[in-house]
Amino acid sequence: MEENFGNYFNQTGKVAREYLETRLDLLKLQAAGKLSKALGLFFSLTMAFLLFFFVIVFLGMVVGFWIGEMTGSFTIGFSCAAGLFVLLFVVILLFRRQLIQRPLTRLLLTELVEEIAEIDEQSGHIHNQPGHDQDTYGHVPNEEATENTSKG
Repeated sequence: MEENFGNYFNQTGKVAREYLETRLDLLKLQAAGKLSKALGLFFSLTMAFLLFFFVIVFLGMVVGFWIGEMTGSFTIGFSCAAGLFVLLFVVILLFRRQLIQRPLTRLLLTELVEEIAEIDEQSGHIHNQPGHDQDTYGHVPNEEATENTSKG
């Protein structure tokens, strides 16, 4: 009888250790997946902002040259273009929450919620499904463990 209990605890320890190692590997893979998605989103947003920056710079040059030709002084033209940049900077500074922070927050939250929903669908989690009680589900991973408990 003692041997059966010893064998049962030994098997349970092995199964628990394997489960924890597998769970740790799964967490590492999930973290790597989330990091890669976050980095991809970061780099795509960085590229979009760089493209926007260059478009604004070249448009400022065009406006500076255009106003310079109209007034006959490139100093006045580029001063007016710089004034437009300062005005644009102030507008962005005043409305940064509405223009930048909230849309980026929504974008990141949408990505995270979609990823969580996708993981729940793939793993078949039951915590979101009505009528299922988690305590009724059991799992015996090894036939030897079942045999050892039924003998005792």
